[in-house]
Amino acid sequence: MIWLIITVSTSYHNEKSAVKRYHPKRLVKGQPEKYYKKMNELIELIKSAEYVTCFTGAGVSTFSGIRDFRGQNGLYNDPDADKIFDLNYFMHDPSFYYRKSKNFIYVLDQKSPGIVHKMLAGLEHDGYLKAIITQNIDLLHQKAGSKNVIEVHGSPMKHHCLSCGSEWGYEDIAVIVQRDETPKCDKCGGIIKPDITFFGESLPAEAIDEAFNLAAKSDLMLVLGSSLVVQPAASIPLQTVRAGGKIVIVNNMSTPLDSHAWKLFPDLESFSRELQV
Repeated sequence: MIWLIITVSTSYHNEKSAVKRYHPKRLVKGQPEKYYKKMNELIELIKSAEYVTCFTGAGVSTFSGIRDFRGQNGLYNDPDADKIFDLNYFMHDPSFYYRKSKNFIYVLDQKSPGIVHKMLAGLEHDGYLKAIITQNIDLLHQKAGSKNVIEVHGSPMKHHCLSCGSEWGYEDIAVIVQRDETPKCDKCGGIIKPDITFFGESLPAEAIDEAFNLAAKSDLMLVLGSSLVVQPAASIPLQTVRAGGKIVIVNNMSTPLDSHAWKLFPDLESFSRELQV
């Protein structure tokens, strides 16, 4: 099966009524008793659940100084930012991607895991978390110590020539990009592209299939820092709901899956601090 990465703005209200719906309310400041009641219920569920997974989006890396995409200060507020990961535009002018991502993708060696990455690595180490399914391409889950990370939008760790297939590592390409040069294949002169999934490009089949399989096995999935609008990855948490599991969404904005969430939390930092214990 071929999956293409697209952005949608529609909701999931056309899902069959058999999919369980909740009516959770997103907590606001000044509700400490309700907050800790919900948090304690979640902690007990994590302890008793047989298979807990986590789905993460760009919001989890804002604590590491990496901008998200659709938040208040997100990357997509910048002019022409929608062209950065557009496959057609990349093929027309690969230098645009490398210029725009120079201080985003090619400085990842200078970034450190944030509170969310560390919390999830701790849950995995303690045996509570089975896997992380991430939309992110910043490698910070692995830096934090997480072992089972499924990258559904690919990774910049490898780059390939689109003509002859020659491979380059991240470090080699980063050096070239930091010199304000556009990488070109030294064997055939072809375009070099990171193994990141661009819009209009097929998702890595093995990763996306594994992600949906893990979601179906999960009796609890934590959904952290994702706007849940980029398909098909945004449908992964819904697979857990369809299979009878629960999802918990932590995000500072509403998402299309809020009505399917068992619980909603508004703040990633405080949420992560509670689960670090």
